[in-house]
Amino acid sequence: MASSFTPTTYEDLPTDRRPSFRIALVPVLAVVAFLGVGSAVLGLDPHAPLLWSIVFVAALGRWLGYEWEDLFEGVSNGLLMGIQALLILFTIYALIATWVASGTIPGLMYYGLSVLTPTVFLPVAALLAAVVAFSIGSSWTTVGTLGVAFVGIGAGLGVPAPMTVGAVLSGAYAGDKQSPLSDTTNLAAGVTNTDLYTHIRRMRFGTLVAFGIAIVAFGILGLQAAGTIPADRLAEILEALTGTYDLSPLVFLPLAVTFGLALRGYPALPSLVAGVFAGVATTIAVQGTGFVAAWDVFLYGTAPETGSTLVNDLLAAGGITGSAWTISVVVAALSLGGVLERTGILAVLAHGLTGAVRSSGSLVAGTGLSAIAINALTAQQYMSIVLPGVTLRNLYAEFDLDSDQLSRALEAAGTPTGALLPWHAGGVYMATVTDVPTLEYAPFYLFGFLSPLVLFAMVLGGIDVPRTTRASGPADPAGTADSDGTATSTPVSGDD
Repeated sequence: MASSFTPTTYEDLPTDRRPSFRIALVPVLAVVAFLGVGSAVLGLDPHAPLLWSIVFVAALGRWLGYEWEDLFEGVSNGLLMGIQALLILFTIYALIATWVASGTIPGLMYYGLSVLTPTVFLPVAALLAAVVAFSIGSSWTTVGTLGVAFVGIGAGLGVPAPMTVGAVLSGAYAGDKQSPLSDTTNLAAGVTNTDLYTHIRRMRFGTLVAFGIAIVAFGILGLQAAGTIPADRLAEILEALTGTYDLSPLVFLPLAVTFGLALRGYPALPSLVAGVFAGVATTIAVQGTGFVAAWDVFLYGTAPETGSTLVNDLLAAGGITGSAWTISVVVAALSLGGVLERTGILAVLAHGLTGAVRSSGSLVAGTGLSAIAINALTAQQYMSIVLPGVTLRNLYAEFDLDSDQLSRALEAAGTPTGALLPWHAGGVYMATVTDVPTLEYAPFYLFGFLSPLVLFAMVLGGIDVPRTTRASGPADPAGTADSDGTATSTPVSGDD
């Protein structure tokens, strides 16, 4: 679950340090420019562009009157909101390495290659990922465990890795959004004061439509992939796996431990830690590795020598020490989001949305767009749910809309879209655990596009979104600008 930290609202900002809407747009444009030029033009990793963005926003914060202590508090809050993601990243790197050494992931690859074909692989991978994510309530755990094995299976079947990752992510996020065990599903319901199961029921139709379209598309892609397996590829992979690992049923003990705990309601992090211990124990007991060597895998990773270059590349894992690149990107991105929040930039932008709202449809669509934008700016999905949820929930009451309309819009657009962004915690995580860059798998991560698009289509068509106007007529919620450019507003009454 996310931190209990509550972001600053527009009404909380001191008037003498509250930026106008125009000024709030400046750092947003700067961040987009830095990331675009740095990554797309100069070919830099995201670390430097993110650092430029942090310095720019911090300088603007100083100009607005914020002290260093205020800015550091923003960084701390950003890291606090993402602390679970950081801990899961550390753990999942160790888990993948220990599951390779124990034979768990090689075993999944071996048996998967024995029963699946290229024609059905993509839709089956998506469906299995959806079932697992629904059962355990974690898209990240699903991708970091079964997803890694699916990439290996897909490679053996001749299916391009970006297609495989797109299918797995589509299933993982679709299942996660419908799971009562999911932290983001509970967070969206909690921050909007919505009953959990009412929230899930409201999401169900849009989720099924988006995922159904994705499954059909993956079926078509699977037909195109059929018949592309080199004649000797499967034999080479299977022989390399059986010649290197003992693939008895005992190798699936770590999988049973991790998913068993998750099914019993244990959170993702302790379930994954238990999976690491089970992986080390299986490495020792089944593969015959020494105690010290097994824990060296946990720390330093593994580079198996199977006699097949393809299998060696698929099973290479970095352990905890291999997480440094990923962790540093996520820390920088979370720090940027924290500074943007602390200086009031995000609150002003979210508040400005209320001034553009003219109907219930535009409110729901605007909520989805704001969740996507905050995802991009803060690099973590919790803030994309919490900030619009806190800011807009009273406006939904003014339009006489049930709170589950707000919770549905937040999750349909906020939760699945983070994995489409290369600097986002979700995008960085998915790219590193699958070894497929975000921009390569993004075109095939169909659910990430379809979930918000179906929401917007439902708004346009008036499907499951009542057409209402404000129950009462507040004065200009977005506020006006004083002569000095500082925004003023009539606060929206509420229960904050």
